[in-house]
Amino acid sequence: MANKIKRVAVFTSGGDAPGMNAAIRAVVRTASYHDLHIYGIRRGYQGLIENDIIKLQRSSVGHIIQRGGTMLKTARSEAFRTKEGRKQAHEALMAHDIDACIAIGGNGTFTGAKIFQEEYDFPFVGLPGTIDNDIYGTDYTIGFDTAVNTAVECLDKIRDTADSHNRLFFVEVMGRHSGYIALYTGICTGAGSIFLPEEDNDIDHLVAQLKKSTKRKKLFNLVVVAEGNQNGGAHEIARKVNEQFDGYETKVSVIGHLQRGGSPTAADRLLASRLGYESVNALLAGKKGVALGITNDKVVFTPFEDAIGKSKEPSKDMIRMAEILAL
Repeated sequence: MANKIKRVAVFTSGGDAPGMNAAIRAVVRTASYHDLHIYGIRRGYQGLIENDIIKLQRSSVGHIIQRGGTMLKTARSEAFRTKEGRKQAHEALMAHDIDACIAIGGNGTFTGAKIFQEEYDFPFVGLPGTIDNDIYGTDYTIGFDTAVNTAVECLDKIRDTADSHNRLFFVEVMGRHSGYIALYTGICTGAGSIFLPEEDNDIDHLVAQLKKSTKRKKLFNLVVVAEGNQNGGAHEIARKVNEQFDGYETKVSVIGHLQRGGSPTAADRLLASRLGYESVNALLAGKKGVALGITNDKVVFTPFEDAIGKSKEPSKDMIRMAEILAL
């Protein structure tokens, strides 16, 4: 396999995540070190179908490590879900004599890579690029640390207003299926309660907590809500609470896409650089059909089917800790 890999392509797909540029930079410079030809596919699978492929040099990735977003752009592609679309994608790769691909993204990206590899026996490896931290086989995903830091900064500012006006704030963070951002943000900002998609949070229990808080003369409170919580988003939970308890003036804030952007933290730059470097080495060593990750500070390779199919949920111990610290 090592002798066969001469031309490698890299692309980003799905939702953007801070640190993707750092990963692209590491891939390009590691490939250049090994005298490989390196190509960038713009706009993910859709760009691949449309043959939007560019040659990259070491200089192409200068001054991007500190930038959020992705220099290669990203998109979601319905066409790649079809055999016809994947056939066009394969023809584009063959037109450039590309031997292998490095896909940076989440579950949807890895699913596409797995199907394509099975159909065309074409080597793919994946890097976990998603702010949700929901990829099995890695402790953290590229972009997660930055997203949490952004959310924490926002919550700290909201806390100032909540304290000044004796208010109860419901703050919604991203996480349709994963509560990692909400859990980490809630712990780091001292939130009174955290609503996660993975937990069956009880509105009555929250109301009871709030009543206890008022008896202790706690004049403000913060509730962090993951957007995919079973009780609804922050607006819906706030409405349900207000129907049972009016001890606080209530406000709602939705942080939204602020969590996706911004300069990546040092932790995300390091993670992305390390995984980008290791992805090229993995292809040269003959690996394919795997997602790279870091577990206990060691690089691990998880088959796509496991990275996609196995669940990764927040630690029950951390959830319990968050509940105790909020008392």
